[in-house]
Order: sequence, then C-alpha cells, then structure tokens
Amino acid sequence: MPGPAMDLEPVEPQSLKKLSLKSQKRALDLFSPTHGRLPPTDPESKKIRISHKLNLEYGGIKSTNEPRRQVNSTTTATRNQPSGSSDVLALPGPEGSRDAEKAGAQHALVVGPSAQPKGLNNVGPSGKSSAIVSTSASSERNLSTSAIMERIPSKWPRPEWHAPWKCYRVISGHLGWVRSVAFDHSNTWFCTGSADRTIKIWDVAKGTLKLTLTGHIEQVRGLAVSSKHTYMFSAGDDKQVKCWDLEQNKVIRSYHGHLSGVYCLGLHPTIDILLTGGRDSVCRVWDIRTKMQIFALAGHDNTVCSVFTRPTDPQVVTGSHDSTIKFWDLRYGKTMLTLTHHKKSVRAMALHPTEDCFASASAENIKKFNLPKGEFVHNMLSQQKTIINSMAVNEEGVLATGGDNGSLWFWDWKSGHNFQQAQTIVQPGSLDSEAGIYALSYDVTGSRLVTCEADKTIKMWREDETATPETHPLNFKPPKDIRRF
Repeated sequence: MPGPAMDLEPVEPQSLKKLSLKSQKRALDLFSPTHGRLPPTDPESKKIRISHKLNLEYGGIKSTNEPRRQVNSTTTATRNQPSGSSDVLALPGPEGSRDAEKAGAQHALVVGPSAQPKGLNNVGPSGKSSAIVSTSASSERNLSTSAIMERIPSKWPRPEWHAPWKCYRVISGHLGWVRSVAFDHSNTWFCTGSADRTIKIWDVAKGTLKLTLTGHIEQVRGLAVSSKHTYMFSAGDDKQVKCWDLEQNKVIRSYHGHLSGVYCLGLHPTIDILLTGGRDSVCRVWDIRTKMQIFALAGHDNTVCSVFTRPTDPQVVTGSHDSTIKFWDLRYGKTMLTLTHHKKSVRAMALHPTEDCFASASAENIKKFNLPKGEFVHNMLSQQKTIINSMAVNEEGVLATGGDNGSLWFWDWKSGHNFQQAQTIVQPGSLDSEAGIYALSYDVTGSRLVTCEADKTIKMWREDETATPETHPLNFKPPKDIRRF
C-alpha cells in the first residue's frame, strides 16, 4: 500500500539559457577554482613561439655590428626552420645579461639594460626596422608579440624646403576691391580688374600704371590674356564678356548669353575657344572669332565660380557653389565625371603647370586630385579655416592660397605641408575687415606672386633671398591618421 503523498515544493520555471549558465558556473567552480584569472602560460611553448618568430623576422639579416651567436637549441622546433638555425643578436651589458645567457639564452635577443636605454633599430635589406628588446636576469618582463612587432616607417613624403615669401611692393590705384588678375605671356605686364569697373594694366618690373580700360558697368570678376593673339578677355557682374584688342585698346567683340553675373573665365591653351562660368549655373563655351556660343555646359546646381582648361581630356574642369567639381567632354558638351569630395563651395582651383594633377579649395579643406581620372590623392595637412577665394601653384611646387580674412598660406605641393602663414596688412585708412584676398596669380616664371585685395591695393610677393634652411628650419610632422575624404 503506497504511503501518504508528500507535498513537493513547486519548482520555479527557468529558461534554458539560465539553466545552461548555472551549469557552466558549477562546472567552473568544480574544475577551475581559479577561473577568475587566466591560466599561466607555458614557458616552454612561449619560448618556442618567440624563437620561431625571431627566426622568421631576423633570419635574413646577414651583417650586424655586434657578434652573431646561435640560439641554444633548447627545442627541436627552432632547429627545423628553413634557415637551419636561429640567429642571436647579443649586445654586451652588465653581469645581469651574462647571467641571462648562462641561464640558457631564453630570449633570442638580449640587450644589456645600460647599453641602449631606448632600444636599437637595425635596418635589414627590406628596409624594415627591427625592435630589439632589452632584458636582464632580474627583470621578468613579459615578452609578447608586440615586442618584436615590425615598426612601419611613415610613408608620407617629406616636404622640400622652400624659402619664405615676403611682400616687397604695394600698388594702389584702383578705387574699389580688386577682384581679378592675369599675366601677359611676355611677363612684362599684368592686368587687374576691379569693383570700380575698370581694368588697369601695370608694369611687372616697376609696378607703374601703363593703361586704364573702361567699358564694364559692374565689377570685373574675370580676366585672361591670349598667348596667340593680342587679345585680352574680361567678364563681370554686368553679364558681359568682352574681348579687348590691345593694339587698339578697345572692345572688338562681346559675347552675349549669360543670364546673370559672370564669375570666372578661362582660355583654352590650344583651341580658339573661351570658357565662362557664372551665377546662372552654366559654363558657356564660346568661339572667340565668331562670337557664337558652342556649348552651354549645364549640370551644376549653383553658381560656377572656378574653371580651368587643359589641352587633353578632361579639357574643361569647373568648380561650383554646389560643392562639386565636374569634368566635361568638350566634344559632346557632356559631363565626364563629377567629384563630390568637398562639403562646401569650391571657389578656387589650381592646375599644376607640369604634373597631371590639380588642387581645389573650399572652406573646409584643400584637396588634391589626379588627372585625367580624378582620383583623390590627399588633403592638405592644415586647415586655413576661412573662405578661400583664390589659389595658384608654380613649377617649384609652392601652392599659395588667399582667404577672406587676409591670410595668405604657402604650401608644399608634394606633401601638403603648410610652411608659411602670412597675413596681409591693410593700407592706412582701411578697416581691418578689408584684409581679404580676392585673386592671386604667379607670373610666368613663378618667382613673383601678385595678390588682389579688398583694401583696393595690389601686393607683390617674392621669396626671401636671405633665408636658408638653418634660419627657417622645416617644422614637419608626418600625419598619423589622414582623413581620406
């Protein structure tokens, strides 16, 4: 006869996950009382692993300044390496290091603690630097893989030394902001366009005024001088594009078609065509001789404020306030490529005179691109933190950028290093807020720089002839992490 039924305690329902965790905890408590700590490393296996890594790393080094020794064959694993035996670099130290050698040469590289306090770099045939670990018998330092990790040298190109630039001449003559500049290819004169609606032609050597041309009814925003004809081209906020004959000093052609102000102007180097961009978001291509519009390169969503041309594709490159740069196919009048790397308006671009690359500037950064594919190369290593209105580069690789706050920065083209930060000084009687640079250009030789400014002056700059690398040393630190976009 069965006994009386006993009242069992109700079992609390538990999830499968909770039960498995409980079981795991019980197993750890039973079989691993020290489960809170990592198990100690096996010294024998650690010695084998480090000796193997050292043999792989330093097996190719054939000549060193210090005597080479063979690692004591404590294990059979290091004997079976392709090089036959592992090499030891032993540098003499105090008695502690000798004791370490007597103890069985547990470490493949033994350096006396007083011989090289900061470690030593031995460069092998591959050019990689080798880290040597300093140990002694008394110090039980944990030799991990970071001790023999390869140190990668910076691949960033070191900048060339350039002499600093200084202002040597200030020309005043305009009655308004000076907005544009262009050099003649004979390098004897240059022209400037201003908000006083005039174009003035100046002597390069003396800085004296040679001629004043009137004809625009708004400020002159773009200038270009032809290398094949005696023509000069100007564009302004009055929607007009004019061709000036410098033998007669008068306008011989006007190009009508822009619906708003014209902000930039460029001449094709090999074909007789003219390119203008403006507030109507279109870059227009004109035939110089017939005054006909060949193409209206439409595609930008905002003002086209910078343009340059080159003999080979892409023959036309435009930058816009919509923060994009477009490459144009001049045969069909279509977009070849659109670069969207910038976040702000691309107000200035500069084509390198000898290399197939160009730089573009916006308020957040200056970027370098390759041509013809438009691959992004790198950002310049500093930020000017102002609106950059104009930029130019010469054959020596000096890039100059002029900002709205009067800052004129000089950069090394190859590395992107900013080696000089100049600040323009307003002429007496002007406000400090008028220290803005609207246009700048190198002369044909690249040895003189002309800046056009908001204080109605034109300033001429050249390199300081007395400067040397000793008086103005290069202060360059390669970037650790460079922003790619």
